[in-house]
Amino acid sequence: MPSPCAGEPRVRRVAVVGGSPEPSGASAVRRAVRDADAVVAVDRGLDAARAAGVPVDLFCGDADSVSAEGAAAVRAAERARDAGERAAFDVERYDPHKDFTDLSLVLRAVRERWGDPALVCTCLSGGNPDHLLGVLGRLAGWEGGVELAEDGFDGRILHGGSSWRPEAPVGSRFSFIPLSGEAVVSERGFRWELDRRRVELLSDLGISNVIEEASPTIACHEGTIACWAFR
Repeated sequence: MPSPCAGEPRVRRVAVVGGSPEPSGASAVRRAVRDADAVVAVDRGLDAARAAGVPVDLFCGDADSVSAEGAAAVRAAERARDAGERAAFDVERYDPHKDFTDLSLVLRAVRERWGDPALVCTCLSGGNPDHLLGVLGRLAGWEGGVELAEDGFDGRILHGGSSWRPEAPVGSRFSFIPLSGEAVVSERGFRWELDRRRVELLSDLGISNVIEEASPTIACHEGTIACWAFR
């Protein structure tokens, strides 16, 4: 999908289907893209999108982990583009020896095409803890808002002045981790509540809380945090 032209609807929400080696199931992928104006697949994320029956607007990656069928679809889209024909999706292919992660380049591609829309991300958290920390580090700098949708949890990345009311049953596990040097956090409706508590980077203070009210709220007053409501 090229950059929107004058008169075209603004892209306000972009779904990113990541290339995790342990992808989310089809239902989580469909839930993530449900309200998206555009869908971006990152490398083997194309396989997850195709398995869920989700059409993709943009493929980003070096195609080093996508399946043979997915790679064939990427090549077909490139051939159509080069012939001036309508392709199934746009392609931004990267050199496998690049200095940046696919996600870093994907965020740049999204910003170049659509500005700073809200992101909803799936298939980004499984398999490799080093990649997960890198993912959180990249998403922490995205100002348009980030939602996380996986099989076992929903999540948000919150910046100072933002809050979230997770839609999770009473008794669900809930955690947050600061992604900035310090964050100031309040929690209401949880077993252990906080009132503008200052928490340091990667502190475990917010790990494994429990939702005890129907409409709990977590607020980030300063800094940046990642938080998750587990099913």
